[in-house]
Parts: sequence; structure tokens; C-alpha cells
Amino acid sequence: MARRTRAEMEETRATLLAVARKIFSERGYAQTSMDDLTAQVELSRGALYHHFGNKQGLLAAVVEQLDAEMDARLRAITDTADDAWEGFCKRCRAYLEMATEAPIQRIVLRDARAVFGGASPDAQRYCVDSMQLLIANLIRLKIVAPVNPQALASLIYGSLAEAAFWIAEADDGKARLRESVAALNLLLAGVLLKPGD
Repeated sequence: MARRTRAEMEETRATLLAVARKIFSERGYAQTSMDDLTAQVELSRGALYHHFGNKQGLLAAVVEQLDAEMDARLRAITDTADDAWEGFCKRCRAYLEMATEAPIQRIVLRDARAVFGGASPDAQRYCVDSMQLLIANLIRLKIVAPVNPQALASLIYGSLAEAAFWIAEADDGKARLRESVAALNLLLAGVLLKPGD
């Protein structure tokens, strides 16, 4: 049997990821078997084990892919905003809105939480660190009250993450999204620098 090339191996991995993402989104992690996954791509279980170790490893890779896509979308919001504060607020609202999107809702906010207990520590740290940089800039611009940017980033990120889980758990996520955005607006208004501060 001929050895597979690096390109073939990468293609196999990408195919497994794409199929897993589709099936996990439609059926959920618990209702998807290894045989379902491998049959869709006409590969053996060995290919799945080789690339991901097991079904949990495959789920972790799909979550990592979705996290990277979410991050790119959020960065685009703040990177293209004409106003730093409005960009920050839009970024926070967009994160909550993503909780109503089927793949994110099912895979990242429901299944990954059930299987792994929540976001990976590395992913959480990255989110807090990126938010900390934005907040530090808003403090420098005298938009946000002077406070430890990491502390504020941790609080805002934690609030957003919990609200996203709350939205994702609902049968009517749109109603919870509206309620969460109203609460977020109140929360964010509270961090603004007041005249005389």
C-alpha cells in the first residue's frame, strides 16, 4: 500500500472536519456515531483515530475551527469600526447573536459544554486577552472609566459567555437574545467614563 502524501492527509482531515461539523450541527454530538462519520466520507475508523484520536478529539477540532471563525468575525467588527466604543459594543452584541446560529449553538454552546464542561482554558484566555486590549484602548481614549482592564475584560467576557449559554439553551433563543442585549446595553453603559471622573 502506497504512503499517502501530506496533501492527501490534509484533505482527509479537512473532509472529516467538514462532515463532522455538518452532522454534529444536524444531529448533535451524542446522536452521532463514529460509523456515521466514517460512512459519510467512505473512510475507516482508523483515519478518524489517526487525525483526531477519538470522537471527542474530533469535536474539539470542530469547536476550535468554529471558535477561530467566530473570532475572525468579531475582530472584523472592531477592526473596521469608525468609532472604538461603538465597535466594542457591536462586537459584544455580535457574540450574543452568534448564540442563535445553529452550528455555534449546537456544537460550541451545547455539545462542547456537555462534553468538555465549557470552553477550553486557552480559548477563554485568548478571548479575555483580546477584550483586555480593546478595553485598555477605550480607557486610554477616556471613553471607559479607569479600571484594571483585565478585571473588566474578565467580567464582561464571563457575562457574555454565560448569556450565550442561556440563549443557546432556549427553545426561543431570539427572545432571550433580545433580553440579553437589553441587559448588555445596561451593563456597558455602566463602564463609561462619567463627566468629572
